[in-house]
Amino acid sequence: MFIIHDYPVAVVFCVITMLCWGSWGNTQKLAARDWRYEYFYWDYVIGLLIFSLVLAFTMGSFGGEGRSFIPDLEQASLASIGSAVLGGVVFNAANILLSAAISVCGLSVAFPLGIGLALVLGVLVNFLGEARGNPLYIFAGVLLIVAAIICNSLAYRKKNPGKAGAGTRGILLSLTAGFIMSFFYRFVAAAMDHPGEISGSSTGKLTPYSALVVFACGVLISNFIFNTIAMRYPVSGDRVRIAGYFKGSTKTHLVGMLGGAIWCLGQSFSLIASGKAGPAISYGLGQGATLVSAVWGIYVWKEFRDAPRAAHQLNAWMFILFLAGLFFLVYAGSH
Repeated sequence: MFIIHDYPVAVVFCVITMLCWGSWGNTQKLAARDWRYEYFYWDYVIGLLIFSLVLAFTMGSFGGEGRSFIPDLEQASLASIGSAVLGGVVFNAANILLSAAISVCGLSVAFPLGIGLALVLGVLVNFLGEARGNPLYIFAGVLLIVAAIICNSLAYRKKNPGKAGAGTRGILLSLTAGFIMSFFYRFVAAAMDHPGEISGSSTGKLTPYSALVVFACGVLISNFIFNTIAMRYPVSGDRVRIAGYFKGSTKTHLVGMLGGAIWCLGQSFSLIASGKAGPAISYGLGQGATLVSAVWGIYVWKEFRDAPRAAHQLNAWMFILFLAGLFFLVYAGSH
């Protein structure tokens, strides 16, 4: 299987993760023109699972290092499999809420608030679980990102001064999603080989590729519960019936699957990079996706088109503070 041995390469993989995690939401925006997010999310989960299997049978099975996918699953302990499945369940609960938040307040708000909070708490959770990287620089980066989240929240308030109800709902959905999402990565990381053993030499543990497939199964299984609840009790609009899903066009379904595949590629690169960079830094850099999604939302989807000047100034500070925070996280991993 493919394994990373150098920290700079791990950073590059984390940057790709950041681009993938910050861009998948565009597929929801594309599908949302005539498609409810609850329907979109079924395709998203299917795409995630299919692409995880593609990666497992290619990058996770070729080459002379480590165990290939099938032998790795056969030797994995129930504890490791259960931990990865639980990671998928936790992620799915958070991501459905994030999708709901995108439908209410857009990419440029849902991601900086939700994923920004997930970044802050997730870095702390993963660092406590496995202390790798300089803690001074890690926590400095976290504080800067907290300031960036506050700026984005204030910008959204400036943009929607007369829509307190919708604004509050969007912010609460984003923050709740971020809080839950901060925990999923730790469960997946706990199921994998420790750094230095990432090639698959640790008996009972999973390689990143196998962990990703088991994680995706957890997402799919839990989706029958979480998305059914979301369809029955939508955050906005009328109740959604499953029969409507089968009325979607092939193109619409493929757009949703593409969204899941994009996120899955990012997750796989993050897990692969964690062996060299450490879970806290790998996760934290990947969640710099907040910047990418904010760029999409503000400059491509024009979600702040009619916002006052103060909102644009606050968003500018958000970008500056996020970039500074991400710089400290990268620097922490090399010192």
